[in-house]
Amino acid sequence: MKTITIQTINGFKQYLLNEEKSQATVNKYVHDLQAFYKWLGDGELCKSSVLLYKTELCSIYAPTSVNATISSLNCFFNYMEWYDLKVKSLKIQKQIFASSDKELTKAEYGRLLSAASRKKNQRLYLLLQTICSTGIRVSELCYITVDSLRLGVAKISCKGKIRQVFLPRQLCQALREYVKEQKIKSGAVFVTKNGNPLDRSNIWSDMKGLCKIAHVCEKKVFPHNLRHLFARTYYSLQKDVVRLADILGHANVNTTRIYTMESGEIHKRQIQKLGLLLC
Repeated sequence: MKTITIQTINGFKQYLLNEEKSQATVNKYVHDLQAFYKWLGDGELCKSSVLLYKTELCSIYAPTSVNATISSLNCFFNYMEWYDLKVKSLKIQKQIFASSDKELTKAEYGRLLSAASRKKNQRLYLLLQTICSTGIRVSELCYITVDSLRLGVAKISCKGKIRQVFLPRQLCQALREYVKEQKIKSGAVFVTKNGNPLDRSNIWSDMKGLCKIAHVCEKKVFPHNLRHLFARTYYSLQKDVVRLADILGHANVNTTRIYTMESGEIHKRQIQKLGLLLC
């Protein structure tokens, strides 16, 4: 009889760590498995119960969120060699255009910077620019160190890959002045008062605190959207998705293409410029 226990969950977590999955991935997979374990309770673990859980997820969450959970559970079933329990992901029609109501514009980014400056939050002011001018993930901020400012390049290790991220000269200069003022002599640039690396949730909260002053919709303001803005801006100038994938640290170019999607409004303006209508 197949059963999920605390021991098998812990074993799965160790398996993911041994596979060198990122900490965020490990946390996500384990969280999804624990949620299913709690939902199942004393019920029988079989294909029917997994399908029922999938149906309930569909009634609550967006398809992409459902598929992310299914991926977590299927990974666990592979680990346990319970291949008969695996279920298929939902089929989602490919999105052609980015949603304009979630897309952070350059103008809005500028207003966020102005808001951080007005609040005299220099750390946040520089943090926003660091992510947006390099395209790094918020989890990679710890690799922006005092040494990297001296070299002008940060060596980032993520998901088993090491890549170099070049830091703009103006950014390095501003951050060197910042660490001097904060008396940070080594290690990460963006730290708490106690010298610990900034927590993702604290960064998220600080950014949300700028929305009202900057007059920017809250659902547009989160760290990863700065990475998207970098990607769209870079691609609009260079039109090189392969090179952009390398810069962002993507293993699959198709992931990068999601970052470079234009909004429907931009596409409409481009169509108007074709000059193919004579009426």
